Amino acid sequence: MQGKHLYEYAVIRVVPKVEREEFINVGIILFSKKAKYLKAVYKVDERKLDLFATELERESLYGNLKVFGKICAGKNDGGPIAALDIPERFRWLTAVRSASIQTSRPHPGFSDDLDETLQRLFSEQVL
Repeated sequence: MQGKHLYEYAVIRVVPKVEREEFINVGIILFSKKAKYLKAVYKVDERKLDLFATELERESLYGNLKVFGKICAGKNDGGPIAALDIPERFRWLTAVRSASIQTSRPHPGFSDDLDETLQRLFSEQVL
């Protein structure tokens, strides 16, 4: 994706115990309306997760994280949200919720290369 693009991104967080409000950053969602761009990347640091919550159901966690990618890509198996247009999908993914997977508030920026920006934000915020 070339050219200057306005984008928004949010950090995907695992919140093992919602009542404690502690979280681990595990991914990034990047959205650009003009470029029709919506992608998510994630990686769970198992060591960190073990320190926070050994009782967290890992299979469910990974299943829910995979849905982020399916919704971003608009895949049929992403459920009804994946059928929405790109801005609506981003807004739904970043809506405030009280669950074990949450996102930060969206943050804006400009980018000449959205894929590179996604990887840079992922490195800075997650890895």
